Amino acid sequence: MSADPIFAPLRFRNLEVPNRILRSNISGRFDNYNGTGTQARINWEESFARGGVGAVISSYCPVHLRGRILPGYATIDHDNRIPFWRAVGEAVHRHGSHYILQLSHSGRQQDVAGVENRGLKALSSTSKTESFHGFECEAMSKQQIAEVVDCFAAGARRAREAGLDGVELHGANGYLITQFLSSAINDRKDEYGGSLANRARFLLEIVGAIRTEVGDDFHLQLKISAIEHNDAVFPWEKKGNTLPDSIEICRLAERAGVDAIHVSTGSMFPHPLNPAGGLPPDVARDTYDTMLSSGIYTFRNYLLARWKPLRPIFNFLWNHSAKGLEIEGANLPAARAIRDAVSVPVLCTGGFQTASLIREAIEDGSVDGVTIARPLIANRDLVRTFAAGEDRAARPCTYCNRCLVNVIENPLGCYDLSRYEGNAEAMMSEIMSVYEPSGFEPAPT
Repeated sequence: MSADPIFAPLRFRNLEVPNRILRSNISGRFDNYNGTGTQARINWEESFARGGVGAVISSYCPVHLRGRILPGYATIDHDNRIPFWRAVGEAVHRHGSHYILQLSHSGRQQDVAGVENRGLKALSSTSKTESFHGFECEAMSKQQIAEVVDCFAAGARRAREAGLDGVELHGANGYLITQFLSSAINDRKDEYGGSLANRARFLLEIVGAIRTEVGDDFHLQLKISAIEHNDAVFPWEKKGNTLPDSIEICRLAERAGVDAIHVSTGSMFPHPLNPAGGLPPDVARDTYDTMLSSGIYTFRNYLLARWKPLRPIFNFLWNHSAKGLEIEGANLPAARAIRDAVSVPVLCTGGFQTASLIREAIEDGSVDGVTIARPLIANRDLVRTFAAGEDRAARPCTYCNRCLVNVIENPLGCYDLSRYEGNAEAMMSEIMSVYEPSGFEPAPT
């Protein structure tokens, strides 16, 4: 029998990962309000390394406080953050896994700005209000663009100084880099808007600045929404970037110095196609109120989730574009097209939790590796399950998205009670396990 391709090393230009499964970027509000890290974050990241993933891609890590999506996420905006990220990396490395820090900036997609940003409009490529939540923003000046480019470069330097294995630019799912790349969002009239080459300028300047800061021998990958589907909720909106657009962006990024492409989809987060599987209105009723002051349309959305007679409207707006979608591997055709167009390895996210499907995708050349988030939250030992010869976990992820809707104000974890046979105590015990050990030991009495 030939060796299992899932467990073949994945070689990048500057990094080798021991298998083809990476934990995708996902996390909760485990850290301090001011962006300093906690033991809970270390426990969270280490749990996936212990489960056998080849690498962990961090959650959204802001390069500046003005670019965070929520308070309670550790940042990389100051040199005093380096010791914490070093501790995270060391915990992951203990299990033979690698750690890639995702450098991010929210742009206008800011769920809860926090007190430090009170009174400030979010920065973006545009001054257009975001259409789903109604996040208001202002188009960045050239000076602000240059400052944010420097923030990304400084974040990469700090990641390297922390001993981490690489960085990923979050250029997908509606965050700031997407807001520049997107033909639906970017309405600038200067050299950062208009043509695809102009819309890609911000990204390419970031890549260039990172390479100047850390050199050519540090791993750098790009996450991109291969197809934006910007009209998925409101069909009268522009569709946004197409697959051919993204292929050209990936080619430009490769020439600029990117070592890998990470394929996603969607022009915002959450998006009906990312993460596919629905947006449970009963959970949104309990958590979305946290965002009521964040956008001018948030009260409308809250009412659609809060009042049962309005939920059919909520469900239709969110689910109509994903009707009939096969969730697992939905991004593979786009990933294959990008892989055919570039010479660097291509990763793909999208609900993966079946070994045979992952194996086939690697063998047929669709991808070089896959990234997994929700199914790993449901089953931290999924990789070990595959290694034992099983095709799927005994209790697979149901794609209910209760994990992601809870995370606005609750700890991240699997909230699908059916997976615990109705045992709420067992469910909560698993969710809260991320807080142990606490990192604080009381003095003996």
